[in-house]
Amino acid sequence: MHEYSIVQSLLDIIEDNAKKHNAKKVTKIVVKIGVLSGVEPHLLEIAFNTFKEGTICEEAFFEMIIEPLKVECKECKNVNEIEHNSLLFECPVCKSVDLEVLSGENMYLMSLEME
Repeated sequence: MHEYSIVQSLLDIIEDNAKKHNAKKVTKIVVKIGVLSGVEPHLLEIAFNTFKEGTICEEAFFEMIIEPLKVECKECKNVNEIEHNSLLFECPVCKSVDLEVLSGENMYLMSLEME
């Protein structure tokens, strides 16, 4: 499960930020997870709750924002959200499959709340 390595990297980034700001603890973490990022939100939450023990994040609330797949059609230039579980990605307006992915493929650390 690669969510464990993702959480370890996330905790390292959070610890570095907390040290830079002289924080004693982290109270809230917000991440944005794209539907095509390859990250399973449920597994990420389990991994986070497992690995946060004994860290500056031990009492932190972990919030996940699920980012939909957003594409721009290269034919008609419309921007749309597409269901990620569809077998065929096509523009809902002109039915072209010549699409550029604008968002929904990555995971981001959006914010930290620290004391």
